[in-house]
Amino acid sequence: MQSPLIEQSVLTITASDSCGGTGIQADLNTFAAFGVHGATAVTAVAAQNTLGIQAVEQVSDRQIVAQIESILEDLPICAIKTGMLPSVAGIGILGEILAAQEPAIPLVVDPVVVSVSGIKLAGTTAFEALCNHLFPLATVITPSIREAIALSGMPIETVSDMEKAAAILLQTGPGGVLLKGRNLGRDKITDILLTPQGVTRFSHPARKDRYHGTGSTLSAAIAANLALGKTLEESVGQAVDYVQSCIANSVAPVSGHLGLLGHRSTV
Repeated sequence: MQSPLIEQSVLTITASDSCGGTGIQADLNTFAAFGVHGATAVTAVAAQNTLGIQAVEQVSDRQIVAQIESILEDLPICAIKTGMLPSVAGIGILGEILAAQEPAIPLVVDPVVVSVSGIKLAGTTAFEALCNHLFPLATVITPSIREAIALSGMPIETVSDMEKAAAILLQTGPGGVLLKGRNLGRDKITDILLTPQGVTRFSHPARKDRYHGTGSTLSAAIAANLALGKTLEESVGQAVDYVQSCIANSVAPVSGHLGLLGHRSTV
């Protein structure tokens, strides 16, 4: 008996995380939770735990391209998510590959150049490469507050500032900007989704604890929902809710200070 064909696959292009909390590992767990097949192109191998990043070794641009081309040749990729892309040249090559896809594949760009622990994964030129080569192709970009400050060049202290920064980033060409909020001195966190049609706010309770992999999980969940044919607003809403459920099911590491998300199936 022949196996049924894969219906939805999502490709994640990012780094591996040795403790399984973020990066490739978090993305695959998230894809599985939404019932879509996950494929990977590993860009770097990180020695990482909830205490921080101890070492990062980059995969060659040639090997990254080979992984992507291999996957696109064989699997029905319905959405793509990018995370850590430390090579400026590789970002340009990736942009060329994705721009050549017909029809265009929904793309979620998580502009990971600074880790939660504050270690810079790539410099200003990487931001410029993202803006020039990937943002114009993106269905949505998902910067953190820290990344949005670096990308927009403006301070962000309030929700109004978040909207202004998102507007600056929208001018770089993506279909939408999801600016991930943080506790700005209130009892709730607000995420801002800005598209040419307007602003949508997603609020959830602020928590005193910190968690490992929320950004990766959020962007992966958006990609999974886009692959399932949902609108961007629906995909973001589902993703925000999913991250909250993962936080509710999180577990604590032995030595570190960041909780590990508890991924649960949504199907």
